[in-house]
Amino acid sequence: MSRTVFEPRAHGYRLVWEDEFPGTTLDRSKWKPRSLGPRGPAFVSEEAIEVRDGYLWLWAKKDASGQMLASAVGTMDKFQPRYGYFECRAQVQKSAGVWSAFWIQSKDIAKGEDPAVYGAEIDIMECFRKLGPDIVSHNVHWAYGPNQKSTRGMQSTLKGLSTGFHTFGLEWTPDKYVFFVDGMPFYEARIGISRIPEYLILSMEYPNNPEELARTLFPDVFVVDWVRVWQKP
Repeated sequence: MSRTVFEPRAHGYRLVWEDEFPGTTLDRSKWKPRSLGPRGPAFVSEEAIEVRDGYLWLWAKKDASGQMLASAVGTMDKFQPRYGYFECRAQVQKSAGVWSAFWIQSKDIAKGEDPAVYGAEIDIMECFRKLGPDIVSHNVHWAYGPNQKSTRGMQSTLKGLSTGFHTFGLEWTPDKYVFFVDGMPFYEARIGISRIPEYLILSMEYPNNPEELARTLFPDVFVVDWVRVWQKP
């Protein structure tokens, strides 16, 4: 949409929450491991969540028995904002099969079909390596259940996305979602708008398709430098 880099302060936003992952343990006042236990073909485990060197490391790996481990953290019941500018700086995984994700979700998404009332799943960034080396995806889902609805998948291509650190952002207002890569707006959606508080999630996900999973090189990792949330007064 534009190569002009979005500056939150210039648009009236102020920083209200952040984590730069200092120390050697997850800040439990901000995050907690999410969905521990079986998830698809893997097992979400705290063993695959690591904080060191100023980064959050979310691993896809195998334990001594060969069990595949996934990782996820979320801010549910700790920080659940409504509207704002959400951004993380991160390095995506290296291989195909598993995928890294930065998203927000409502606790009530499965309770009804109106996203304004029950919220949505807003995929700020998902990296599916099967789509290509320098592509990330964005999507919105709502009305979990038999009548689930979604926007079309939106793919952003930017040279170099598959290596090094990049920023992935979302501006969420009562009227629209705008998806950003390295501060530049790539897509805008005006359907499925949540108007209730939602919580943040960072995760390494697994496919159910064994053929896709065969392309994963273990261990692989999603490395997060920081997460920031901006809101208008």
